[in-house]
Amino acid sequence: MAGPVVAERLHDILLRLFGLEAPVRLHAWDGSVAGPTEAPAVRVHSRRAVRRLLWRPDELGLARAFVAGEIEVDGPILTALERLAPFGRSIGARPELTAADRSELMRAAVYLGAVGPAPKPPEEEITGAERRHALDRDTAPSGSPDNPVGTKFLSRVFGQTLMLGSGYWAEPGMSLDDAQRAGLQLACRKLGLADRPAEERGARVLDVDCGWGTFLLHAAEHHAVSGLGITSSAEQAEQATKRAVDAGLAGRVEFRVADWREVEADPFDAIVAYGLADYVGADRLGEYAGALYGLLRPGGRLLVNQVGRRGEPLAQERSFLDAYVHPGAELLPIGTVTSIIENAGLEVRDLETMREHYARTLRAWVANLEGAWDECARQASPGRARVWLLYLAVSALAFEAARISAYQLLVVRPHTDGRALLPATRSAWRH
Repeated sequence: MAGPVVAERLHDILLRLFGLEAPVRLHAWDGSVAGPTEAPAVRVHSRRAVRRLLWRPDELGLARAFVAGEIEVDGPILTALERLAPFGRSIGARPELTAADRSELMRAAVYLGAVGPAPKPPEEEITGAERRHALDRDTAPSGSPDNPVGTKFLSRVFGQTLMLGSGYWAEPGMSLDDAQRAGLQLACRKLGLADRPAEERGARVLDVDCGWGTFLLHAAEHHAVSGLGITSSAEQAEQATKRAVDAGLAGRVEFRVADWREVEADPFDAIVAYGLADYVGADRLGEYAGALYGLLRPGGRLLVNQVGRRGEPLAQERSFLDAYVHPGAELLPIGTVTSIIENAGLEVRDLETMREHYARTLRAWVANLEGAWDECARQASPGRARVWLLYLAVSALAFEAARISAYQLLVVRPHTDGRALLPATRSAWRH
């Protein structure tokens, strides 16, 4: 191979695979560079990345190379992905290659020394057995297995509140932690837990898929509630319990590893559920909504935070999210979710779109991860840190582009005579 020419060949490969010029400046392993000088810099460190893409010329092939560290993006990942968005939309599905395309690609692969069997997926990819376990919701309490990165890693990403959910960016100049606390307080007001007279305080609350217990701890500290938080993660239950002890709330709140079908208790005054549909899957959503109906007293309120798709179902081709983050997760239209909730006997009283709030929260998480990159890569692994970085970044852009959205639904179980006993206007929680 005479002279540093690999980058030019890589540029040609991308053009032939995807049918348009890649808006990147490629830096190849031989020191060669090709592409517009003002474009985001993408570094291709090895032939293995080329071999991955030839075997899997789609989103998953690129993601595997990124997770493996075989390709790297210079600078903030969101800046690069924003510039690459038009190109990225062209690789949502495998391209149809002609015989001439295949011949030229093979010639380029031989020239680059990239011919060989398909590389094994990075070890961070969810295996077939793990995916089957995650999809078997009769044995797995939620739609995805415990995340192996650990609480220390996630506390650097999610901030002091350890809140795996959107903040509420109500004021300019808010920090992530301020926005998360504002979101917690908004939830308490919607559920009728805030501003109660002293004699009416002490509501009982169930937090389904409670994470590290942030909501229940906030409500107990500020509004004197008691309650139960359930999670599929033993580490989350342990950490939430420790946080309760440290806050002097251990006698008021309990956290345990449990499935929604295992909760046996008197009806609760309020329930909060983060991710109703993806927690159980579309097929069991009606059963789940019926169970929540039974766990809620008449007049009790349910707050649902739900990510939903907009438009047509996503392509069936296996994606980065399915392979690395949420195997088998189902994004339903919000209309489907509300219909199933109503069919269970509950009444949807308010729906707020949180799309922009979620996008801004994700951007803050990306900034946190990039700002503590070396520490996070040590605490988890470089590959797992890259999975999280890519996941958070592409999710932020998906919300901003309105390909997906996030909703907060306030639901009530009416009394038998139809009374809901809710405030007449939204002003009750808009202060």
